[in-house]
Amino acid sequence: MDVLKAAQLAFEEGIATPVLLGDRETILELKKKIDFNADITIIDMHSEESKGIRAQYAEKFWNKRKRNCITLYSAQAKMRERNYFAAIMIHDGDADGMISGYSRVYSTVVKPVFEVIGKVVNVKKAAIANILTTERGPMFLADRAINIEPTAEELADITKMTANVATAFGFDPVVVMLSYSNFGSSTHSNATKVREAVEILHSSVPELVVDRDIQFDFALNMELLQSKFSFSKLAGKKVNTLIFPNFEASNITYKLLKELNKADSIGPIMLGLSKSVHILQLGASVNEIVNI
Repeated sequence: MDVLKAAQLAFEEGIATPVLLGDRETILELKKKIDFNADITIIDMHSEESKGIRAQYAEKFWNKRKRNCITLYSAQAKMRERNYFAAIMIHDGDADGMISGYSRVYSTVVKPVFEVIGKVVNVKKAAIANILTTERGPMFLADRAINIEPTAEELADITKMTANVATAFGFDPVVVMLSYSNFGSSTHSNATKVREAVEILHSSVPELVVDRDIQFDFALNMELLQSKFSFSKLAGKKVNTLIFPNFEASNITYKLLKELNKADSIGPIMLGLSKSVHILQLGASVNEIVNI
């Protein structure tokens, strides 16, 4: 029901023209319950009328994956699954964007997306960003879901992609690479990889305002940062982009900030894919679906 309510809001507010995948009769019944009377496309992948398009998509999926132990028969079976069917739609340009994940475990949605859509050329690892609306303004956080323990090089790539998201939303990214260390106070590998990532960024994108291994309180407190680390590139600037050293730190911090501050969230935003695909958190709210 929440997905259909979100589709209704997106349609009525002119955000998007929804294409709904699922059991046609169930969707029509739910549409009546919420007075969603618009004539929108519904595709039931199990129906006889979708047999032709399923066969076309299966052929394309098989051609794409046949060197990866996928048979034509298994490709045909995959086209009865919403996420594979939707991914082929996006790949072929039959739809402009895909939103999934409301009722599926994250990993089961990510797999068909990577198998069908794939990453942009030169992007080694995809990533996830979220935007939190806070009292200090929008905050861009990454990586929220995919990379468990990124390397220095991967952290640098995640930072570049997240900075591009901030720019796309009209903000000048001011990026902090978070750690439990402050400017080399620890020589542990968990801290040194953050410093290495910043060195890569200073070399490859010198115009990006970013600095290295800083603790969370220093990152958000301009006066504290200025008083202790006036030499920092972030001194006197308002940080709006937070890059975490690993998945554990980012996921815990994001959910803590979201719940304590009751902040609205936009995301998860998939970074690095060749098409526009975004995967919701399990059980996302109507507003979260509309936002993404």
